[in-house]
Amino acid sequence: MVNSNTSDSQPVASLEQYVVSAEQMQAIETRLFEAGMPVAGLMDNVSGRIARRFQQLYPLTHYQRVGILVGPGHNGGDALVVARELTEAGYRVLRHESFQRFKDLTSAHRRYADHLGVEVTSNEKDLQTCSVIIDGLFGFGLSRPVEGAIANLIDQINSWNHPVISIDLPSGLNTNTGRVLGTAIRATHTLCLGLWKRGLLQDQALDYIGRAERIDFGIPLSDVQAVVGHPPPLQRMTTDSVLRAFPIPRPTSTHKYREGHLLLVCGSRTYAGAAILAGLAARSSGVGMLTLAVPQSFSERVVSLIPDALVVGCEETADGAIASLPSRLQPDAYHAIACGPGMTLQASQVIHKLMEWDCPLLIDADGLNCLAEKSTLPLLQHRSSPTILTPHPGEFKRLFPDLTSET
Repeated sequence: MVNSNTSDSQPVASLEQYVVSAEQMQAIETRLFEAGMPVAGLMDNVSGRIARRFQQLYPLTHYQRVGILVGPGHNGGDALVVARELTEAGYRVLRHESFQRFKDLTSAHRRYADHLGVEVTSNEKDLQTCSVIIDGLFGFGLSRPVEGAIANLIDQINSWNHPVISIDLPSGLNTNTGRVLGTAIRATHTLCLGLWKRGLLQDQALDYIGRAERIDFGIPLSDVQAVVGHPPPLQRMTTDSVLRAFPIPRPTSTHKYREGHLLLVCGSRTYAGAAILAGLAARSSGVGMLTLAVPQSFSERVVSLIPDALVVGCEETADGAIASLPSRLQPDAYHAIACGPGMTLQASQVIHKLMEWDCPLLIDADGLNCLAEKSTLPLLQHRSSPTILTPHPGEFKRLFPDLTSET
């Protein structure tokens, strides 16, 4: 995902790039219903598409018996329409219902499923005879932990290793954060409805969503933009959106110093590989000129692997960390600076020095660990040039220990 700073003259290419919260999705659906879209009509449209995609993934010739978990809300209603469609297509469907109360539309679909003779059970062990399971327990917006009999049902299904297709998102995941609320379905496929939900794009959801894909059911772009914005503040990066940025346009008459000069400060004797990997990545970014500042002891090795970079050997500590930067490295020579990979905490004084320079700065890895020291934070706060931090979750917690919100 990326934060968008594009202007209105650069619209998002498609709904595939939108990423929404539960609250935003609710607001979009409300607009559709207030405009006259019948809830039942939308449910039939969505569920018909789910059923068709299911038949592509799990053909009748190989997966004849399908178990369907029916929840009390509209996610359960979707599941019941899918049950109807699959029954008519020739699948043997067993629906599992363990709730006592259902929304009105879901209750109507239950009655019609009874009329069609779709088998029903409240015993989870009966589902073990099915070759594939569809999860329609909870849709977007779940906020309370899954407990009791439903938690036991989910845990039982997870223990079987049956293929599981979740409608919208795996039951038990928080829509916005991807956090597991007590327990959650471990899906083989997740068929996300309409727009990508934030929780599906979080690291902590990856073990539960399986292969995720979006089911487009024709939400008008104008309704999405009215709620989310245009362009949206948060976008999902897709293959198409990334490829549109390449190849990087170059003037016909130019040279390397006009196309960006990057100073990359990285590595230590212990983590020489981090410097090499960072240098190779920097070279691949399209920057016109790359200067690599590394410990003197392995600078020649870096030259042999990245010969098109200007490699500068730096004075080292006894343990092989960068002790200081050569005086010939000056901030006005560079368009941007990046630092941190493999430097170790022994290079903290070098990180502090770079933060004092008036130049765009990206701080990664050990640079962030140096930042986590309280004495360093004022340096960050007083920087006037653009500064980018790239923490993974553990580094983020060290940097911002007082932030407890999971949204």
